[in-house]
Amino acid sequence: MTATAPRAGRVRPFPTGRPLTASALLATLIGLLLGLMLAGASPASAHAALTGSDPQDGAVVDAAPRDVTLSFSESVSLSDDAIRVLDPSGKRADTGAPRAVGDGKAARYAVTLHTGLPDGTYTVAWQAVSADSHPVSGAFTFSIGAPSTTTVALPAQAAGGGLVGTLYGIARYAAYAGFILLAGGSAFVLGCWRGGASARPLQRLVLAGWLTLTASTLVMLVLRYPYTGSGKLSDAFDLSGLQASLDTKPGAALVSRLLLLGASALFVAVLFGTYPRREDEKERKDLTFGLSLGGAVVATGIAGTWSLAEHASVGLQAGIAMPVDMAHLLAVAAWLGGLAALLTALYRVPDLPAAAVRRFSRTAFCSVVVLAATGLYQSWRQVGSWSALTGTAYGRLLLVKVGLVAVLVGVAWISRRWTGRLTGGESVAVPVAGPEQAVAEQAVPEQAVTVEAEAGLVPAVAAGPAAGTDPVPAPATDSGADPVTPPVTGLVPDPERAAQLARQRAALTATKERKARDADPGRSGLRRSVLVETGIAVILLAVTTILSSTEPGRTEEEAARTSTVAAPAVAQPVTVSLPFDTGGPDGKGTVQLDMDPGRTGSNDVHLWIADDQGTALDVPEVRMALTLEAKDIGPLPVVPDRLAEGHWAASGVQIPMAGEWKLAVTVRTSDIDETTVTKNVKIG
Repeated sequence: MTATAPRAGRVRPFPTGRPLTASALLATLIGLLLGLMLAGASPASAHAALTGSDPQDGAVVDAAPRDVTLSFSESVSLSDDAIRVLDPSGKRADTGAPRAVGDGKAARYAVTLHTGLPDGTYTVAWQAVSADSHPVSGAFTFSIGAPSTTTVALPAQAAGGGLVGTLYGIARYAAYAGFILLAGGSAFVLGCWRGGASARPLQRLVLAGWLTLTASTLVMLVLRYPYTGSGKLSDAFDLSGLQASLDTKPGAALVSRLLLLGASALFVAVLFGTYPRREDEKERKDLTFGLSLGGAVVATGIAGTWSLAEHASVGLQAGIAMPVDMAHLLAVAAWLGGLAALLTALYRVPDLPAAAVRRFSRTAFCSVVVLAATGLYQSWRQVGSWSALTGTAYGRLLLVKVGLVAVLVGVAWISRRWTGRLTGGESVAVPVAGPEQAVAEQAVPEQAVTVEAEAGLVPAVAAGPAAGTDPVPAPATDSGADPVTPPVTGLVPDPERAAQLARQRAALTATKERKARDADPGRSGLRRSVLVETGIAVILLAVTTILSSTEPGRTEEEAARTSTVAAPAVAQPVTVSLPFDTGGPDGKGTVQLDMDPGRTGSNDVHLWIADDQGTALDVPEVRMALTLEAKDIGPLPVVPDRLAEGHWAASGVQIPMAGEWKLAVTVRTSDIDETTVTKNVKIG
């Protein structure tokens, strides 16, 4: 039949047929989501970003610098091999062991170079771990004297990518899912349906959450060193690397999570072991209070292992952001974990009270309010501007998350309507068979007895005559004695046959109960809407996992504004006209200079010299020099070659960095008559 939710419009019933279990549907959704995550996965971008370097990317310097300095948007963790400077042949040109430099406010790190380095192009490869636990890496080049070819081969994958990055990402997703099932399922039992503590399906759900969170945390701890380092799976078994990971903030957070999971194991054991057996009302009330308080403390502590080691712990207003982030994660667990518990109970528990559904409905509403408040603050903190909301990967993912939450709230509203339909009854389910039905089922018909006899459970002689027939007389003996009465024998049990029949009866009983449940339109409608909610929640969790490993929009925009390691600008040739007067005969004229492409690196320079009438002027010598006074670079001499009358040129003129350069051109018109004219030009 088609059921209708009050004031919520028509709801199309699911097709009839063999129903899928909730666990099978959730497993399918999770598998599809993981496939989508892996198919479109890219290396996790990090909170920290390189904002500058000295020398700059592509710079050409006259002499080898003493140090190479890198500047980051926030503090980072560097290993002894984090910054490598490689000469043109690929050999190390640095002494290793980067050190922090500056006033302590700016995140600047330097590595010292060897002395006596030859001219050529050098490659700086770096890798670091940002303060929010995510790895970041990159490379750039600079040249000493003049650029040259280089044989340096850099890793093809960025830090946090490859197989190790994929496994680490799966473990992160599993950790969030496990925490939601553990915390949300336990909260559902304690806050919405205490009778669920004795329900095996709910016990298995919460235990699955605990096992998933524990296993994923162990995997993340083992993979932490290769994830932030070499990217090689074999390094997961490096004990020294494991020790190094334990000394970091993310490693300490993972260890703390494992310790808290030990405490939560005791909580789960009491909740599903001791708690259901308490019959005294006062003892049960005291134990409920203790479990609620202890569970809240443990859940808050586990949520803190994320907040204290990731995005919330760095950046703007970290002291406020961390507790807000914990509240956000706990609200997610209460809503989505309780949703999974409700779905499990609707599918697997025959006597779910309607009051439990109503209580969860109120819990979910409160969770949504907390999520809205904390999510609004987090969005402002991590995005910061409308341009970042649409112009950064973090902002676009956040919009997707907001859209999914809106859809989830809409479906939850429909679920609340179905919940209202159940308020008139004490139970969501149709009760199991009563005493009269049980007695009727115990009256086994003749055909059933025959089947039992054929199965070897009951001898055929014990079956007796069929109802309404005359008994068959016993055959007489030849001696005239009384007829032989067949002995009345009891059941002769066959263990294997008995077990088979018990399984058949159990399957028949389960089928009857399921049909009875499905016949209830209120329960069926609620179950379908909750299933849709859970499916959206699985997708939402995947988006949240990706969002937690993406560079926030605010820091991405700030890094773009302050970065001096940006890609070269679009080529803008420089054209300059310089009048001159050497004071001698035919000493007046104009030098027109063209520099192409007019940026850092190699440039071609052409000079055309004409007299005051615009006619090409043949002069014996032209020289030029470039000086960047702001950086105390130069003068860099340039000696052009004569190509034709009035046309001089120089190729391969190196501009080490962008800036306001002072251009000086010297023109000699005779043995004694010459002059130098200057002009400031912007190059790069």
